[in-house]
Amino acid sequence: MASFNKFDAFTENLAEKVHNLGSDTLTIALCAAANAPVATNSVLADLTQVSYTYCSARAVTITSSGQTSGVYKLVLQDLVLTATGGAVGPFRYIVLYNDTPTSPADPLIGWYDYGSEITLAAGETLTIDFDGTNGALTLT
Repeated sequence: MASFNKFDAFTENLAEKVHNLGSDTLTIALCAAANAPVATNSVLADLTQVSYTYCSARAVTITSSGQTSGVYKLVLQDLVLTATGGAVGPFRYIVLYNDTPTSPADPLIGWYDYGSEITLAAGETLTIDFDGTNGALTLT
């Protein structure tokens, strides 16, 4: 999978108790190349997303959330996106956000750049590999 890029606001949101990464509902958003996320985006409303009319569920399952020797690791289960009944995309960026908080609503965590646009035709799938060994993100 592409490298994880964190949004600037994520750091402050952690310090101000916006996120509980062990139990909140984490979800992905998809953005096209023309609407690339930038580090200064802070909430989902800052992004222009693709249509999800034909896309399967986008909520991510948390496998584990904890620290060892002062290093925190968030491990997420791989997510399989499926286009059903029509195409999904094109998209290039997969954005991870927290769907639980209401203030701020839908704070952004980070994004992955796939390097080129992807379109899923009806019946096609894309597996988002969140790296079960190293975690989707680590904090030191």
